[in-house]
Amino acid sequence: MVFDYKKEYKELYLPKKQPTIVRVPKMNYIAVRGSGDPNEENGDYREALSLLYAIAYTIKMSKNTSYKMEGYFDFVVPPLEGFWWQDGIQGVDYEHKETFKWISLIRLPDFVKKSDFDWAIAQATEKKKINYSKVEFFTYDEGLCVQCMHIGPYDDELATVSKMHEYIEKHGYDLDISNERMHHEIYLSDPRRVDASKLKTVIRHPIKSKDKS
Repeated sequence: MVFDYKKEYKELYLPKKQPTIVRVPKMNYIAVRGSGDPNEENGDYREALSLLYAIAYTIKMSKNTSYKMEGYFDFVVPPLEGFWWQDGIQGVDYEHKETFKWISLIRLPDFVKKSDFDWAIAQATEKKKINYSKVEFFTYDEGLCVQCMHIGPYDDELATVSKMHEYIEKHGYDLDISNERMHHEIYLSDPRRVDASKLKTVIRHPIKSKDKS
């Protein structure tokens, strides 16, 4: 059976439409960093997605090559994710998307080591004749967070975010967004195929207990 992270880790990928507290474990990702409006035609964000998926599928399809990854199991490529921030702003200013900075990511299965990642970069470079130097092996320990399922357009996320922040205040937590802990989105819908009103996006924000500095 093909392993599907969304189904096996529902607490991380399929939260309710009401805020919940979750502790996210350390994970490895394929990542590309960039800046600018994600909706820009032929912009950096579109390029980043192309690079990410090329490496993700190279790893998935390694089963059909002579390269064998120790502990390999077949898997559904996990959903696209993104860390987002804007200098001098705590949260997100959707009116000025041109100032976005971001890290786009796809989770790596636990069996993928840095050497396996390096093999995939070399394999994709040779096969596609594309420069994958922007793609990195990224490890992140997200820790304690509040999260919620947002249904609808990305530009309407502020209502969900406000609900999340009210929830943590009520339950004795503070928002803990910083240069190291960022606004996090997980995209469960393809905006090219799903109406904006039905898009499903997990929104996750780092938090800390009020008694901690």
